[in-house]
Amino acid sequence: MHLSKHHKAALATGLVGMFSMVAAFGLPTPSANDSQLQQRTILEDLTLHIDKPIFDEGHNFFREERIQKGDTVSSLLHRLNILDAATLNFIRQHPTTQVIFKQLAPGKLVSAKISSNGELHSLHFPLNGKDTHLVVEKRNTTFHIEERRLETQVLTEIHSGEIRTSLFGATDAAGIPDGIATQLAEIFSGDIDFYRDLRKGDRFSLIYEMHYSQGQSVRSGRILAAEFINNGQPFRAVLFPPPGSTSNSTGGYYTPEGKNLRKAFLRSPLEFSRITSGFSNARLHPILNQWRAHRGVDYGAPTGTRVRATADGIVDFSGRQGGYGNLVVLRHNGRYSTAYGHLNAFASGIRPGARIKQGDTIGYVGATGWATGPHLHYEFRINGEQVNPLAAALPPAPSLDNNQLTHFRRHASSTLSQLDLVSSATAQIAME
Repeated sequence: MHLSKHHKAALATGLVGMFSMVAAFGLPTPSANDSQLQQRTILEDLTLHIDKPIFDEGHNFFREERIQKGDTVSSLLHRLNILDAATLNFIRQHPTTQVIFKQLAPGKLVSAKISSNGELHSLHFPLNGKDTHLVVEKRNTTFHIEERRLETQVLTEIHSGEIRTSLFGATDAAGIPDGIATQLAEIFSGDIDFYRDLRKGDRFSLIYEMHYSQGQSVRSGRILAAEFINNGQPFRAVLFPPPGSTSNSTGGYYTPEGKNLRKAFLRSPLEFSRITSGFSNARLHPILNQWRAHRGVDYGAPTGTRVRATADGIVDFSGRQGGYGNLVVLRHNGRYSTAYGHLNAFASGIRPGARIKQGDTIGYVGATGWATGPHLHYEFRINGEQVNPLAAALPPAPSLDNNQLTHFRRHASSTLSQLDLVSSATAQIAME
């Protein structure tokens, strides 16, 4: 509760008055007989008996320290009161413990069990991106190392933000993990190109999961609901598990009306990129220096950028093919297929006959074949003929049946109410 200065003054005055009244009624009026009371002073030595010391050499202590900016392994161990040189030497020299030096992230909580003279019993170091921690134990004079699973708690967080320069810039400013930002882009990738379509002033609101251990965030979970207002047009998504499931571990994202947001084909095979050359019937070829048709779309990106399958399918071809260089061709349901050229390398398991899910990594951007620089050449084919993927009428994704729609509306009601609250608050702040 916060009080203004005037309220504080009034409260203080009231309290003074109250205690003054208590004093007035609690103290008797001095009488003449009080001066005749005899006073005597008694001195006595008191001995404090302690059967044994509170702490002795056999006791162990638990300590926790958060890694600070500029910390070294040595300074961290010192603050944990780990004083034996053998522990520091072991951590410095053992291959498994080198991860500690690489993951000294400020804010990470490290715990240790030590003896009263600073000798290590066990050190617990959380590992990045995992629900595990590295445990270093000292048993007599021997060290033991193992990776153990952390006990985690899943909490729901609500955040919002506004685009100033980029999506990741906005999520960083709002304290939202990069993993959640990537999910946000994937959820709305069928409607928004997060490289070309973003506008300054676009807003987003998110309800998502975070995994915590000992009060410290371990990793991000899933987005439960999201809203993105792009150029004044709102887009909403709710995660919906199929009826009968016990968690949100499976399912997809749907609009508030129950429309499937997962398109049969993604708009782009790269998460973030720029189009360097569009689909055209006549383009001056950068290598042949001739006017030729360009039956695909080129996406510029650094070498090694992940290339994802735009739809579920089966690998029809993977290998080197003329001007395409390293090429992957996927065959999809019905009459559709897609091609991905100039790859630097293929992802593991990409071979003819392999089944691929939408969003799976199939290769990495490169400059093989007829290419003047690293980029991805992407083709969308219908009955074997290339068409413009940015203009083609793409097949719809499966929708919910009537029974599923009833379950969805019941499931989405409370989540959408929370999203309404945070969205209205974000809009109010943007207007101020």
